[in-house]
Amino acid sequence: MENDLESTGDSRLDQAVTQWLQYDKNPKTAGAVRSMVKDKAMSELQRCFGARMEFGTAGLRAAMGPGVSCMNDLTIIQTTQGFCAYLEQCFTDLKQRGVVIGFDARAHPPSGGSSKRFACLAASVFISRGVPVYLFSDITPTPYVPFTVSHLKLCAGVMVTASHNPKQDNGYKVYWANGAQIIPPHDKGIAAAIEQNLEPWPESWDTDGALQSSLLTDPYQDIHGEYCQTIQQHCYHRELNKNTKVKIVHTSVHGVGHFFVQAAFKAFDLQPPYAVEEQKDPDPEFPTVKYPNPEEGEGVLTLSFALADKEGATVILANDPDADRLAIAEKQKSGQWRVFSGNELGALLGWWIFQCWKQQKGEGKASIKDVYMLSSTVSSKILRAIAVKEGFHFEETLTGFKWMGNRARDLMDQGKTVLFAFEEAIGYMCFTAVLDKDGVSAAAIAGEFVSYLASKNLTLSHQLKSIYEEYGYHITKNSYFICHNQDTIKRLFERLRNYDGENSYPKECGGFAITAVRDLTTGYDSHQPDNKAVLPTSKSSQMITFTFANGGVATMRTSGTEPKIKYYTELCAAPGNSDLNQLKTELDNLVDAIVEHFYQPEKNSLTPRPQ
Repeated sequence: MENDLESTGDSRLDQAVTQWLQYDKNPKTAGAVRSMVKDKAMSELQRCFGARMEFGTAGLRAAMGPGVSCMNDLTIIQTTQGFCAYLEQCFTDLKQRGVVIGFDARAHPPSGGSSKRFACLAASVFISRGVPVYLFSDITPTPYVPFTVSHLKLCAGVMVTASHNPKQDNGYKVYWANGAQIIPPHDKGIAAAIEQNLEPWPESWDTDGALQSSLLTDPYQDIHGEYCQTIQQHCYHRELNKNTKVKIVHTSVHGVGHFFVQAAFKAFDLQPPYAVEEQKDPDPEFPTVKYPNPEEGEGVLTLSFALADKEGATVILANDPDADRLAIAEKQKSGQWRVFSGNELGALLGWWIFQCWKQQKGEGKASIKDVYMLSSTVSSKILRAIAVKEGFHFEETLTGFKWMGNRARDLMDQGKTVLFAFEEAIGYMCFTAVLDKDGVSAAAIAGEFVSYLASKNLTLSHQLKSIYEEYGYHITKNSYFICHNQDTIKRLFERLRNYDGENSYPKECGGFAITAVRDLTTGYDSHQPDNKAVLPTSKSSQMITFTFANGGVATMRTSGTEPKIKYYTELCAAPGNSDLNQLKTELDNLVDAIVEHFYQPEKNSLTPRPQ
């Protein structure tokens, strides 16, 4: 240990703390570590130094604070040094092309950490190696980073954000030269390079020098202008937009979205949406919401409902704090608000974008064979039903936009047109200038869609009903249980893999017959002739999909960023089978059976999703 510090009595911990204090120049985090040692706060020390944050395909996401398990100045420097070293191995022209770095508005005063501070440190690391850095001078939505990578043909991008996580968290999200998030093996390559570059390089801490460097460019004005220009290619009803009487409310939930969604509406000649005053300015405390996640539905939208009722607005658009996701609610005839699920919005936006493409192309179907839509494997199969009837291609990928973004890039490289991609977690890619989910362009496109429907005296709810009547009802029910015990999670999934003896999956669940099983943890798929899954498999996360004889599909999976065991269920009915209540009852019964027989919440001490 350092001379003035006592030993903790744990030699591995002593070593980790000593190294930390040699490297950390942030007085707040270094001071906090010294206090923990002095107070012999062993559980705190174990929490901060027990295990380094794992760098995965989603980059990093953790609480801000001291130690290797948290987001702080030193771990940002170490991560960026590893990432920079890895990029040097992969790109001979890194010093010509450079990287882009963006950040949201998160901050953690106790540890002196903030997204802006972390972004400046990351810039210092790259600049110390002679790499040009495009560092945004102000907060931006996450999609601006992949947009910049593609637009300026850079080698990589970094976005400092924890998206919709609780306020104490932050994250480090990484994009590759193709404009999509990284996928294996880059995550492993970067993680290994981080371990080899833990000692800060001489100029890594020198943010003042970096900010004065000729290698630093601020792309903010240019990129914002280019983005607003590019989305206009997806505006098809400008005259209608100018004259629409529809009133829309927008909330950015204390995040970055307000200014950018206003600008996107202007680019479409739409009336500016009414902004929820209490939530429109960035605030890292997120004071008006329990969770800054519009996916959690009504609680986050309470203030939006009140403003909409006051102004006579019928539609609400809500972004998450980094504006890469979009929730939509619509007032019903009854006066109640309907919050659409991510799957319902996927059906609506997918249908609308296809209609716009068709109108633009005319009725000539020559190129429809080159048109693709994508969704993740846990999302609704509604796009598949539309594709089958309309003649374009539908593909599903593993969960997460990293897979859809990379697949979209592959298809584009083959000369194909990727119109739309979505995931049920309210993420939509409505144009390919951003190969990731984008809540800003989705908000403008949704604004135009709502205006178009209103001109025909229709609503989103009407349109959704006619989509389901034409292509078949797709009813979904998704939720999760919280479980902090990794052993319990492992045991739960292993039981399903050895249900009726060794290596045998369940054949039924509470009376519902199972016709197929796909396990993307082990690579097993009973649907395939050789029982081998077609989609990539990953031993590091749990994911099993059951197909039922009644047309139901259920996927159980662990989350990469939260202590949750999620389930996604869907009942796909043939067109014409429109007894909605009967379909809903059947799906409810199926979900109850899965919870009782496969999750066993009492036995496994699982906490249900908070209501």
